[in-house]
Amino acid sequence: MAKLTIGFGVLLIALGIFSYVATGSEHPTALIPVGIGILFALFGVMANTEDSKKRMLWMHISVTVALLVFLGMIPAMVDVFRLAHGVSFPYPAAVESKATLGLFSLIYVLFCVRSFINARRSRIA
Repeated sequence: MAKLTIGFGVLLIALGIFSYVATGSEHPTALIPVGIGILFALFGVMANTEDSKKRMLWMHISVTVALLVFLGMIPAMVDVFRLAHGVSFPYPAAVESKATLGLFSLIYVLFCVRSFINARRSRIA
């Protein structure tokens, strides 16, 4: 899961750079996913250890942050549906970028939950 976390961080960094370029490089807030991606890359590096307690700690921190990011992006995900139905937004690229960040975070949380369940089952068996 540590490698998945690093990959997720790289994906968010790419999303932030793409969003920044898509908005004409005028809005530095489009780089917010880059900061979040750097956090996840660091979480993945910290979780890439043989010490199971540290690995578990960093993976739980990363999934908690991802869940908070997802919860924070729910309004943007709703706005994407509104955008698709003709509602006008001043910065539609920002709405799409935030919704993508929320979707990626949800997918990451689901992968982590599945991994945590499998780890628990293997410890019990």
